[in-house]
Amino acid sequence: MLILLPPSEGKADAGTGRRLDLARLSLPELTDARARVLAALVGLCAGPDEAAALAALGLTPGLAGELRRNARLERAATAEAGRLYTGVLYEALDLATLPAAAQRAARRSVLISSGLWGAVRLTDRVPPYRCPIGARLPGVGALSAYWRRELGPALEAAAGRGPVLDLRSGAYAATWTPRGELAGRTVTVRVLHERDTPSGPVRTVVSHFNKATKGRLVRDLLTAGARPRTADGLVAALREAKYTVLEQPVAAGRPRAVDVVVTQL
Repeated sequence: MLILLPPSEGKADAGTGRRLDLARLSLPELTDARARVLAALVGLCAGPDEAAALAALGLTPGLAGELRRNARLERAATAEAGRLYTGVLYEALDLATLPAAAQRAARRSVLISSGLWGAVRLTDRVPPYRCPIGARLPGVGALSAYWRRELGPALEAAAGRGPVLDLRSGAYAATWTPRGELAGRTVTVRVLHERDTPSGPVRTVVSHFNKATKGRLVRDLLTAGARPRTADGLVAALREAKYTVLEQPVAAGRPRAVDVVVTQL
């Protein structure tokens, strides 16, 4: 099973290990694509036009310190990606407290999307950075379009013959859409919050707090030792983990779509 996660804006303040080495990262077929983005980002952030750099990254003037951090990426200390991201999803997943077997499964199964790296595994060492998927970089252009051209073969190879649990959000999901036979093995998840009202139960789409549910969902699958071989098996594993799962109709050749209904966020 391949599990695709979004990154988080929240990251550790600093790395603690060796400097970045692109050749050591997983999915080596992305090395050249990563190098182009990295060079463009460092060049932009090290340049004299702070206002242009902030605009290209979609950052406010109060985040100018992120430009200085980005300018030093090639010589900055690194941390494992599984420890680098600190947002809501990763707090709920709480990798450090998973049982040993579940941690091993996470290292095999999880890929984290990234505007800078394309995708990384939990054990890949990268420095703290700020590079949202909505950025436009000199010589590279819009990162969403750039990674749409680059990611496909690497993620298809990572998926192998098993199911894919796609928990990426918005623009990150748009960088790669499984097609054909692989689409039938891919399950995307939307989180709905069900609450009681005087006129009966009402379900609404969850925005920010859907990340916590997705983190708990992955944690529960890993802790249970779930190893589904098909999309049907993946949906069954979610239900065995006590989630309310409703399948939604989708067009032929598109990934399967399920709603996970929760009463608490």
